Amino acid sequence: MKTRVTVKCSMKPGCEDLMPKKAHHDDAAFDLRSRVDIDLIPGRSLLVPTGLFIELPAGFEAQIRPRSGLALKHDLTLTNSPGTIDAGYRGEVGIIMYNHGSATFAIKRGERIAQMVICELPEVTLACADQLSESTRGAGGFGSTGKN
Repeated sequence: MKTRVTVKCSMKPGCEDLMPKKAHHDDAAFDLRSRVDIDLIPGRSLLVPTGLFIELPAGFEAQIRPRSGLALKHDLTLTNSPGTIDAGYRGEVGIIMYNHGSATFAIKRGERIAQMVICELPEVTLACADQLSESTRGAGGFGSTGKN
């Protein structure tokens, strides 16, 4: 049985039409929209405001992720992906976008620019240890398993 969680949110005045929504009832993420018209020039990052303010319950986070269509068609991504919004944050949700392409991309008010997934966090305790257990991977990382 699914756990139902309520996340309080509000919109900046005049931005009620930008309320995050899921495109389909079984989607994992809510679409976030730009509240401004703004140009994203090549090779630069830009903070794009959404007009959204959220109040996450303790023990939850919001993960902000890129939209695959913007990445594939326009070479746009999020600089810190996934971005994390902590339960205690009450400011406006802003999206740090980056233009990897060669052309300026005009972001229009109301355009879907990112996705937001709400995730429950386990209670975690870090325990110092003198030694860690062995694994087949060991300390290998950063492409150590090869291309295939």
